[in-house]
Amino acid sequence: MKLRLHHFISLAVLLWAVNTFAVDVVTDYDHQANFERYHTYSWAKAEMPNQLWDDRVKEAVDKALQQKGWQKVPEGGDVSLVAVGITRDKPTLQTFYDAFPGWYWSGFANATTTVEHYREGTLVVDMFDSQNKKLIWRGSATDLLSDKPEKNEKKLESAVHKLFDHFPPRGKES
Repeated sequence: MKLRLHHFISLAVLLWAVNTFAVDVVTDYDHQANFERYHTYSWAKAEMPNQLWDDRVKEAVDKALQQKGWQKVPEGGDVSLVAVGITRDKPTLQTFYDAFPGWYWSGFANATTTVEHYREGTLVVDMFDSQNKKLIWRGSATDLLSDKPEKNEKKLESAVHKLFDHFPPRGKES
């Protein structure tokens, strides 16, 4: 079976899109912090571009931290949390080739390039030691956003799960 050029290009674009638009997670922490001494947390702030998402983000982070054995308290926790969301429109170029029949690999083809826009969202979660106000942990997750809120809720759950996958880090032993 002959693989046509446009099938090959479509497959390449699909593989690129899957790899390019997977959730990107980055975490970092204070290597001197002893995370074994932290057991409770309180929310200092959650600020998303759409206010409806403030509580959704808090709930997802609460679930992840409680699965790690941390307890949420209304105020005065060992750690103070701040979550900030950012969205932005980003362009990408899509090029399609229309080859003449029988000339697929000869180089004779018309190319059409269009600019497609997609929406990207980033969630940043910071943890501060409540006693000294020092940043002890930061995690960020970036992913392609959908036009459908229910799909974005699933992406949020997945991103937060991935953010806290290796939490708490092993800091300096006291």
